[in-house]
Amino acid sequence: MNAPLRRVGVVVMVLFGLLFANLNWIQAYKADEYRTSDYNGRVQVAEYERRRGNIEAGGTAFALSKETDGELKFQRAYPGGARYAHILGYKPVNLAETGIEKFENDFLAGTSDALIANRVKDMFTGDQSGGGNVLLTVSKGAQNTAFEQLRNNRVDAAKGAAIAVDPRTGAVQALVSMPSFDPNPLVSHSTNEATAAYNKLEQDPAGPLKNRALGEVLPPGSTFKIVVAAAALESGVGQQTRIPAGASWTPPTSGTPIRNAAPSICPEDEVTLINAVTESCNTGFAQMGVRLGADKIKEKARQFGFEQEDLTVGQLNEAGHPVAASRTGDMQNPDGSTDPAALAQSSIGQNNVRMTPLQGALIAASVANGGSQMRPYLVRQLLAPDRTTSYYTAKPRELRQPVSGQVAKDLRDMMVSVVENGSGTNAQLRGYTVGGKTGTAQSAPDRPDHGWFIGFALDKNGTPVSAVCVMLEQAGPGGSAEAARIAGQIMRAAIADPGGR
Repeated sequence: MNAPLRRVGVVVMVLFGLLFANLNWIQAYKADEYRTSDYNGRVQVAEYERRRGNIEAGGTAFALSKETDGELKFQRAYPGGARYAHILGYKPVNLAETGIEKFENDFLAGTSDALIANRVKDMFTGDQSGGGNVLLTVSKGAQNTAFEQLRNNRVDAAKGAAIAVDPRTGAVQALVSMPSFDPNPLVSHSTNEATAAYNKLEQDPAGPLKNRALGEVLPPGSTFKIVVAAAALESGVGQQTRIPAGASWTPPTSGTPIRNAAPSICPEDEVTLINAVTESCNTGFAQMGVRLGADKIKEKARQFGFEQEDLTVGQLNEAGHPVAASRTGDMQNPDGSTDPAALAQSSIGQNNVRMTPLQGALIAASVANGGSQMRPYLVRQLLAPDRTTSYYTAKPRELRQPVSGQVAKDLRDMMVSVVENGSGTNAQLRGYTVGGKTGTAQSAPDRPDHGWFIGFALDKNGTPVSAVCVMLEQAGPGGSAEAARIAGQIMRAAIADPGGR
C-alpha cells in the first residue's frame, strides 16, 4: 500500500507545483495583459470612471465626454459627426480605437506618465481628475469648406480626398476623406449596436472607413510633371528652354503613341518648358522623361518624399496616422534595362506611379516654401485636464529639402502660370498669388478618369499661406478643373481662418 500512496502523493505534489507555477506566471507575467484586456469588464468600468479629455480645433471640442446614468459613467461624443471622422477616429467600448483617439489615448484617458502628478493628487483628495486635452492644428473654416465642397462637388464624384497644410510649418489645416462616416454609433455603450454599426461601415463597398487623404494611393496624372520638371531644371533645362513636343509621340520599342489631352495642346514640334507645364504637354514630358532617364526621375521623386515607409501624421516626434508610401513603380524590362515606354508613361504620372493626396500637398508646399518641405503634423498642443499646464507644444521642423531655392522659384513661376494661363484658372484667389498643377489620371479602360489638383497660395509679400491637394476619384471629364476650384475654396478658407499652428 505504501508504494501506491507514495505515487499518489508525488502526483499531488506535482499538480500543486504546476498550479503554484501557473499562479505565479499569471501574477508576474500576465497580470498587466489581463488587466488591460478589452474583455476585462472591470477595467472598462474603471476606465469610464474618468472623464476622457477633449480633442479640439479652433477652440471647439469635436471629441468630448458626456456624463451618463449607466454603469459606464461617461459617453464619448463627436459633435462634428462625419466632418472630422478621419482625423479624430473613434474610441469605442469594445472595438479598437482609431485616429487621434488611438495615438493620444494615454493622454486623453489620463493614464499618461505626464499626468502622474494628477493621479497622485487624486489619491489624497479623493477626486477623479479627467484626461488631458489635445489641441489640433486644423482650421475649422478650411475643414468645413473641404468637407462641404467634396460632398457637393460638381462632377458627382462619390469618392475623393482633400488635405491642406501650412507650407511654413507643416501644420495640417484640413483633412477630409470622402465618403465619410458618423463615428457616434461606433461608441455606443451597447456593444451590439456598436458592432452592427461597424460591420455596416466595414462592408460598405464605397469604403467610408478608408482614409483616402493619407492611406490610399492612385496614379497622380500630370501633377507628377512637377517632379519631372524639377529633375529637368537640375539637369540644365531652363524655363525658356525649348523641348521636343508635338501632337503625338511613340516611345522607342512601343507601338502605342502618347498624345495630348486635346489637339490644341502643344501641337508644335518644340515648346518651352514653362509652356509645357502651363499647357500640360504629355508629349513634351514623355520625351523629356526618357531623355533624363529613370534613375533621375525616381531619385527626384524620392527626394520629394516618394518611397518613404515610416511617415506618420500626429505629433512631430510620436506615432500618428500612418501614411501610405507613394511609389514611382517599375520602369524596367525583364532583363533589368529601362523600358522607354514605361518611363514615358511614368513621366506623365501614369504606368505604375502612385501617390497619396498628402504627398501631392507636400510637393506643392515644398515649391511654395523655397524648396524646404516641413514635416506634417496634426497635434498642436497637449493641455492638462484643468488646462493650466502644457505638456507638449509643436515646434515645426524640416523633413527634407527636395530642391534648391532657385529650382523652387522656377517651379513656382511655372505653377503660377498654370493657374493664370492654363488649366488651373479655377483656383485663382483675388489678392493672392496662386500656383498649381492639374492632373487627369486614367483609372481603368471602363472607368472614368481621376481628377487631381496640387497648389499653393502666396500673400502679397510672397509668403506661402496654404498648400493643398484635392483628388476626385473617377470624376471623369472636368474632374481636374473641379479639383482646382475646390482647392481654391479650401485655401481661401484657410487664409481667413488659419487655425492652430
